Amino acid sequence: MITIHDVDALANEPLRVDVWSDVVCPWCAIGKANLEQAVAAFDRPVEVVWHSYELDPTAPAARAGDYVGMIARKYGTTPEQAQAMVDRVVQAGVEAGVEFRFDRVQPGNTFDAHRMIQLGNARGIGPQVKARFLRGYFVDGEAIGLPEVVTRLAVDAGLDPDEVEAVLTTDSFAEEVRTDEAMAASLQVTGVPFFVVDRRYAVAGAQSTDTMLQVLERAVAERDANGLEGDARDTAPDPGGGACDIDGC
Repeated sequence: MITIHDVDALANEPLRVDVWSDVVCPWCAIGKANLEQAVAAFDRPVEVVWHSYELDPTAPAARAGDYVGMIARKYGTTPEQAQAMVDRVVQAGVEAGVEFRFDRVQPGNTFDAHRMIQLGNARGIGPQVKARFLRGYFVDGEAIGLPEVVTRLAVDAGLDPDEVEAVLTTDSFAEEVRTDEAMAASLQVTGVPFFVVDRRYAVAGAQSTDTMLQVLERAVAERDANGLEGDARDTAPDPGGGACDIDGC
C-alpha cells in the first residue's frame, strides 16, 4: 500500500520522458514542440532526456541536390507529388509552431551532431544543443554533417569551444550514441520520434499536444497508484502521428 508520505514523494519525483529522434527528421521537430507544450500544461515536474537515433548512418557529410528532388527520387514520384508531401509537413509545422525552410536544407550525416548533443547532456544543456541543431538544419540551411558547421552550432548552443574540438578530433561520446541506438533496437524502434514516458508507456510518432498530455496524465496516475516501477508498453495513441524511418518521412 502507498502511504500519504509515499504519494508526496512521488509528486516531487520528475516524470521522465525519454525521446529518440534525429536532427534531420521534421516530425521529430514537430513532436518535440508538441511535447514541450504538453509539459508546459502539465502540473507535475517533467525531465526530458534526448537520445540519439540516426536515420541514415551511411549518409555522406553533405549531400547535393534540392530537398524536393531528393524526396521525388526516394519515393519515385513526380516533383509535384513530392512538393505536396513537403507541404503537408510544413503545414503540420505551422500548427505546432515549428518553422521549416525546405528550400534551404542541406542533408548530411548526423553522427557528430548527436555526439554534440551527448556532450550537451553531460554539461546540462542537452535541450539547448538539440534545439540549435534542429533550427540550424531546418531554418538556417546549415550543412549539418560538416565539422565546421557542427562546431559553430555547438558553440552557439553554449558548449565550450575547446571541448567541442576535443570531441570532434576523437571518438568521444561515440559509445553514448551507439548505446542509445542499441537501446532503440531493443525497444524495436523503427521510426522516430519515439517517446517512452516514465518507463511505462511507449509512444510512436509525433502525436498532438493533447495526446501527449493525456499520456503524461495517465502515467502519473498509474505511478500514484502503483509506485515508480513500470514496464514500457505501447499506448496505442492516434495512429496519425507522423514519423521518419530509414525509408524516409
